[in-house]
Amino acid sequence: MAKPIVAIVGRPNVGKSTLFNKLIGKRLSIVDDTPGVTRDRIYGDAEWRGRKIMLVDTGGIEPKTDDILLAGMRAQAQLAIETASVIVMVVDLKSGVTANDSEIAAMLQKSGKPVVLCVNKCDGLGDTPAEFYEFYNLGLGDPVAVSSVHGHGTGDLLDAVFENLTETNTGDDDPDVINVAVIGKPNAGKSSLVNKICGEERSLVSEIAGTTRDAIDTFIENKFGKYNMIDTAGLRRNSRIDDKIEKYSVLRAKMAIERADVCVIMIDGTDGFTEQDSKVAGLALEQGKACIIAVNKWDIVEKNGQTMDVYRKRLMNDFSFMSYAPIIFISAKTGQRIDKLFELINYVRNQNTMRISTGKLNDILADAVARVQPPTDKGKRLKIYYITQASTCPPTFVCFCNNSELFHFSYQRYLENQIRSVFGLEGTPVRFIIRERGEKN
Repeated sequence: MAKPIVAIVGRPNVGKSTLFNKLIGKRLSIVDDTPGVTRDRIYGDAEWRGRKIMLVDTGGIEPKTDDILLAGMRAQAQLAIETASVIVMVVDLKSGVTANDSEIAAMLQKSGKPVVLCVNKCDGLGDTPAEFYEFYNLGLGDPVAVSSVHGHGTGDLLDAVFENLTETNTGDDDPDVINVAVIGKPNAGKSSLVNKICGEERSLVSEIAGTTRDAIDTFIENKFGKYNMIDTAGLRRNSRIDDKIEKYSVLRAKMAIERADVCVIMIDGTDGFTEQDSKVAGLALEQGKACIIAVNKWDIVEKNGQTMDVYRKRLMNDFSFMSYAPIIFISAKTGQRIDKLFELINYVRNQNTMRISTGKLNDILADAVARVQPPTDKGKRLKIYYITQASTCPPTFVCFCNNSELFHFSYQRYLENQIRSVFGLEGTPVRFIIRERGEKN
C-alpha cells in the first residue's frame, strides 16, 4: 500500500526542514544549499492517529531568480507539487506576507492540489498574535499556527492535512493489482521493457542515460494478472548526481520502490554487474521487497553453450547478499522471456506474502536444533523456546529465547536456511526478531 505524499514547500528560511524533522520525529541531513553537497535524504514517514503519510521536504522556492542553484530548487519543488496529494505551504510569522509568499501561493492555487497554510514560528503561548491574521490575504483558507521548534500546533497541522486526503488518494490499491517497480542504473533498458510490455511508447527511450526523470505508472492486464508497472529513473552514484531535477528523480525512484510489491532489478547484460547495481538492489532489500534480477539485452550478448550458466554463477556471487532472488535473462527489445518474467513476478509475490503456521515453524525449529546445537558462551547455552511468524512482506519471524546475545547472526542464518529449504521463500528476504523470555516462563 502506497502512502500518500505530502510536500512541504515555501520560500527559503521559513523553517520547512525544522518542521519536517519535528513531524517525522528525528533529525535528518535534509537540505544544504551549498553547491556540491549531496542531500542525504529529503523524505521521511510520519504517522498521526494510526494513519501514515510520506513527507517530502523541498528546497526554498525563489519565484524569480537567475541563480542556477535556486532555479534548480524551484524545479525540484515543482516536481514535489505535481507528485503530492496535499501541499503544506510554510510561511514565517515574523516576516509577514512577502511578495514571494504571494507568488508561491498563486502557483499552488494553479496546481489544483489541496493546500494547507502553515504559519511557522508562532513560538509564544496564549492568544494568537495579530500578525497571524495577515496570512488570510494569501487566499489559501484558514492558516494553522505552528512552532516547528517547540512542536506547538503540529497536531492541528496534521489534522488539516488528513482532512484533505480523500479516499482516492490515501494509497488504498486494488488488492489484485501487483505493483512492479522496474529499477536499475541508467540506460539498463527499464523504459524499453515497460514499453514492450505495454505495446506502446509509454516512456521516452533514448541511449542518453537519465532520459526518464519521473516514476511513470502504467496499468496493464494480461493472462497472468493485473499489474501496475512503475518505470523509474536510473539510480546513479550520489557523487554523480549534479542536476537538481535528477536528484528529485532519485527520490521518486526510492518512493517507487517503497510502494512496490515486486522489484525487477535490471542489469545491463553487455556491461555486467557494477557497484551501482549492488546499491540499487540494497534499496529494495532494505524495504523488504520481493526481487527478481533481470539481465537485459541478452539478445546482443555474444554467447556460446555455457555463457548463461557462467553468467548466472557470476551474478550469484555478486549478489551473495540477495542469494534468494531468481535470475532471468531477457531482451526488452525482442520480448525474449517476458512471459517467464510475469510468471516469476507472480511467484515471488506469493513467496513474499506467505504465512507459515506456528506449528510447522516449531517442527522445523526442533529438527534444526537437533541437527546443530545452539551456540554457547562461558558455559551458558542458547535456548530457543519457540518461533512464530509476526508478519508478511517480508516474512518476519519472532524467536523467543533465554539470551538474545547468544543468538548469533550465523545461527539466525542457519535457521533461515532451514525454513527456506522447506518452504522455499524464493525471491523474498526473511527477517528475524529476537526476544528474550525468562527461563521460568
